[in-house]
Amino acid sequence: MPDLFAPFPIRHLTLANRIVVSPMCQYSSTDGFANDWHLVHLGSRAVGGAALVFTEASAVTPEGRISPQDLGIWNDAHVDSLARIVRFVHAQGAACGTQLAHAGRKGSTRRPWDGIRAIPVEEGGWQPVGPSDTAFSSTYPVPRALRLDEIPIIVDAFGQAAQRALRAGFDVVEIHAAHGYLLHEFMSPLVNTRTDAYGGSFDNRVRLCLEVAGAVRAVWPESLPVFVRISATDWKDGGWDVEQSIELARRLHGRGVDLIDCSSGGAVADAHVPLSPGYQVPFASRIRKEAGLPTAAVGLITDARQAAAIVQRGDADCVFVARQMLRDPYWPLHAAHELGRNAAWPAQYLRAAPPDSPQRG
Repeated sequence: MPDLFAPFPIRHLTLANRIVVSPMCQYSSTDGFANDWHLVHLGSRAVGGAALVFTEASAVTPEGRISPQDLGIWNDAHVDSLARIVRFVHAQGAACGTQLAHAGRKGSTRRPWDGIRAIPVEEGGWQPVGPSDTAFSSTYPVPRALRLDEIPIIVDAFGQAAQRALRAGFDVVEIHAAHGYLLHEFMSPLVNTRTDAYGGSFDNRVRLCLEVAGAVRAVWPESLPVFVRISATDWKDGGWDVEQSIELARRLHGRGVDLIDCSSGGAVADAHVPLSPGYQVPFASRIRKEAGLPTAAVGLITDARQAAAIVQRGDADCVFVARQMLRDPYWPLHAAHELGRNAAWPAQYLRAAPPDSPQRG
């Protein structure tokens, strides 16, 4: 099986290794624009040796933001500030990706460090939308159920966002269909109580996700990959589960999706998630084997040998690393040293590279 530091070819893109910086919200934008914080945050992870660096979730409409401080890609004016980041990431030898997202009923909330709760309209908030009109919890805003005629507008917004991502120079787009945001809300029977063509049966509940994937793939070059992040289970009886995830993955693959990024949870507030190191890896493994397409493992992956074992066992084709990258932006370089693998240190940092680094030769 491949090594953690073996190249990963996917369509015409080849990643230098199997380590990916997972999308992580920074809640640091104004009107959706990327700024110096994003450049330094994402650029330092590219310097640190990751093969692919993802921006945080980028909202495809203003109402699709989680908070007013979310990154956006709903406006052509957003492209230039994103392109600046892409250029820097590419200059470090890494690929760059962006995650296209709509927060659904979890929108119009305050940043985590301000206490997650609804933002009133008079304070700059908005009424979010969802498949139904039930709030995520008592501290979240009450959403408005989307009308049938509004759904194609959202599908089109994802397609237009993908076109902007292409103009910015991104190598990968990932569709966010996890964590209780809009696409996942439609998929989960715990949230979606519709009785029209987008509710009820499995076919109806996955319809929006498949339509978005089709809209993105239609405008994204055949040479470049499309990823989809899903929550493989709601962690609650009667909810979305891994068997449904496997079938969805098969259908997404048939529509040109290249990799499933396997997370979990987020649909309902009372789910009980059994957190432990690598707790979501079994989902990536099952979907990879049973749906027949590449997967990524994510969630409490913090150790080099743990990450290497996931790839070597064939549980996933790559690992998405989040919090550990916040603790240590240079974790891939340190992991390579621990595993006895070669990794290209930036020339500017060679004086601090391990003595046995081949570049120090």
